Amino acid sequence: MSILPAPPSPIQLLDLAAEHAALQPALNEALQATLAEAAFIQGPAVQRFAAELGEYLGGTHVVPCANGTDALTLALMALDLPAGAEVIIPAFTYVATLEAAALLGLKPVLVDVLPGTFNIDPAAVEAALTPRTGAIMAVHLFGQCADLEALRAIATRHGVPLIEDNAQAIGASFRFASGETSYAGAVGAIGTTSFFPSKNLGALGDGGALLTRDPARAQLLYQLANHGQSRKYHHQRIGLNSRLDTLQAALLRVKLMRLPANTAARRAVAARYDAALAALPGLRIPARDERSTHVFHQYTLQIADGRRDELQQYLKQCGVPTMIYYPLPVHAQPAYEYLGYRTGQFPVAERLCREVLSLPIHPLLTGEQQEYIVERIHSFSN
Repeated sequence: MSILPAPPSPIQLLDLAAEHAALQPALNEALQATLAEAAFIQGPAVQRFAAELGEYLGGTHVVPCANGTDALTLALMALDLPAGAEVIIPAFTYVATLEAAALLGLKPVLVDVLPGTFNIDPAAVEAALTPRTGAIMAVHLFGQCADLEALRAIATRHGVPLIEDNAQAIGASFRFASGETSYAGAVGAIGTTSFFPSKNLGALGDGGALLTRDPARAQLLYQLANHGQSRKYHHQRIGLNSRLDTLQAALLRVKLMRLPANTAARRAVAARYDAALAALPGLRIPARDERSTHVFHQYTLQIADGRRDELQQYLKQCGVPTMIYYPLPVHAQPAYEYLGYRTGQFPVAERLCREVLSLPIHPLLTGEQQEYIVERIHSFSN
């Protein structure tokens, strides 16, 4: 039995410990300042972080909340849709996108995705529209914008709000045919994001935010996230208790300063993968939409011929961690059987669930580690 080679140093899918070690003095300072202020809920750091992130995203209004799922829920609540209204959602996404609609008594209507970018198919969105459609929820999956040109046109033409689930693409931008460039999350009626620790801009716990260009809508979202109150003990609406902790906001301010450099590092890692893997048979590197920048939350391959699981196991034996995002399309999850979808209705999403494999990608992945990963994939392919 042949002995498989070992990596030059331990490889992590995402090395948060190393990222935080480099920021330790600044993180400690933020922690101590928060302890000294003792304003642990809605403290000054929350407003400062919202303003700084909004500036980073080109002047967008940012409303912090407790997590990314709450952000999706609050976005739908702000639309004041009637019970049973339909929300169009991609069949290839994390379950939270679906969950928010279901929890509010809305009807998730699933549509297939594009095979190259993994993002929602605008033609399928248009075909799924009915008089009961209350919203379109696009997901900017793995770090690249969905087709915002087509989606915005569809939403405008039919008078249906567009919500952008931007949990995986913070800082990505999209260039329209007119020459206009907008950040992901700032094109539709409302954008949402997550600061889950593994995200490109991750907290040291849970966190999320809503994004909008409309100041009146931002005020509404702020009320909804704070028990529906317009001022303390005066409640205009039924809302949620969904607030970003002051400590998390203080730590996120530190990490936001590193986001541009970290994004550049991720893109460099992705470019090296592209150059090394593009010509391998039976393997497809991530497609690029030339209108969108890509922040590479994940670097996701498609492995043909039913060999995905075999490759994943081989890489594991070689000390290379990988992840499958996602092993099941959302319509195949038992919780959503009630929607009545059948196997075969979303062929692209179903095929992707059998073929996708995400490789290690993070700002501190070394060239030596990446060369080892690539060599192992070539060895498997040959």
